Amino acid sequence: MKKEHYIGIMSGTSMDGIDVVLCQINKHECHLIHATEYPFPAILKDELLQTINGNTTLAQIGKLHIQLSELFADAVNSLLSTYQIDPKTVIAIGSHGQTLWHEPNAEYPFSIQLGDPSTLTTRTRIPVVADFRAKDIALGGQGAPLAPSFHQFLFQELSESIAVVNIGGMANITIPDKQLIGYDTGPGNVLMDLWCHKHTGKTYDKDGLWAREGEVNFSLLEKMLEDSYFHQPHPKSTGREKFNEAWINHFIEKKTLKSEDVQRTLLELTAFTICNELLKFQRDIAVLSGGGAKNSFLLERIKAVMPNITVIIAENADMLEAMMMAWLAYKRIHNEHINLKDVTGAKENGILGGVYR
Repeated sequence: MKKEHYIGIMSGTSMDGIDVVLCQINKHECHLIHATEYPFPAILKDELLQTINGNTTLAQIGKLHIQLSELFADAVNSLLSTYQIDPKTVIAIGSHGQTLWHEPNAEYPFSIQLGDPSTLTTRTRIPVVADFRAKDIALGGQGAPLAPSFHQFLFQELSESIAVVNIGGMANITIPDKQLIGYDTGPGNVLMDLWCHKHTGKTYDKDGLWAREGEVNFSLLEKMLEDSYFHQPHPKSTGREKFNEAWINHFIEKKTLKSEDVQRTLLELTAFTICNELLKFQRDIAVLSGGGAKNSFLLERIKAVMPNITVIIAENADMLEAMMMAWLAYKRIHNEHINLKDVTGAKENGILGGVYR
């Protein structure tokens, strides 16, 4: 069966880098050929975080929209140059864009991703598929997470025994049964990253080494776990508009806590909220992906909370989301519906994304 080449781009909630992949795809497989991580400028990340926190203007949003698309184009062109790939051999680029705000439960539901696809296709000379969430939301769904449909495709031979956990800025799980289940469990790396950056200047806590220096504050953990999001039934999705520094401060305001103890407690929060959801399903194996899968202390805690479930790291774990974007582009170019209605709550499966040539 004919295999086609697609590029996928994902920067994710954490904004710790831009993952770019070249994949060979057909109806039965998505094979990773080349991958690279392109740096995400710290200044641009800070500007985006200020915008997400509400300190912005329409002019600033417009500027960031173009800046991001130029950055994505540089990342793609770097991949093309590094591996001497002819752009004419690539059918399309799947670009998620950088989520600015995600509010699917509002009176007028929406999800905004920045990164102009017209600029991206002009700079790379490759067609771009983007804006994947809007159609699902228009159909009454959450528009997220997108990953479960790809996980079902990728792990179809193991579907009855596994759960897939993606730990990015937010964490989501996939239960690839006949009726596909998937949803955001809550924060993945996002709270740990921002607390680490605020108190150590580092963008993330490598291997959870700083968290290991602290102790779990169980009173704080219990109060955090009382948040209504953790008790909502699925379908559900979330983002930085919910889990952010203000969310942490709400629980620790006027309290004197060691910063490393807060970090340790945030790591426990991520582990518990993932495991609490996974244990609702009869699974033998949990397959982890995303940047959080590289945090050895977080991995240790997940294994400890679920001793009867085998926890493994997926092949190409930190590139699966970018591979998903390449696969979604393939599906859109072939006008194929994405199996997400049982995940997002949409009234029907849709053909997701717009094509920019």
